Amino acid sequence: MKVASTDIQVRYAETDQMGVVHHSQYLVWCEIGRTDLINALGFSYAKLEESGVLAPVTEANLSYVRAIRYGDTVRVETWIDDYNGIRATYGYAIYNEDDQLCVSGTTTHVLVDSETFRPRSMKKLLPEWHDVYEREKRG
Repeated sequence: MKVASTDIQVRYAETDQMGVVHHSQYLVWCEIGRTDLINALGFSYAKLEESGVLAPVTEANLSYVRAIRYGDTVRVETWIDDYNGIRATYGYAIYNEDDQLCVSGTTTHVLVDSETFRPRSMKKLLPEWHDVYEREKRG
């Protein structure tokens, strides 16, 4: 199972008045990690979109364990948690500089046609992606 590891320096704009990373920012970091994983698997999300296919989030679940603050550097680990030919669920673990788990979670995505938003089968539409996702999924 491939795990992409992405380091992110926490910027001031990502924090609230208390200097703690705002909860919404973690989804942005998950997106960065997901893009890095897709690249590490040899694919490109940008090329996917250019071909007329999108992968919107249909579900997001995050568990906040420990606060992250302005100036910290975090590591986002991303992997394919589950995949069934239609839906891909990505797993995430975000660690602080002391290697303590701060946030964990998943996002689930479905491929859709960019014009009609009708679901598309990755297995049929992108067989090379399908083969890699089948091999790399955790679940």
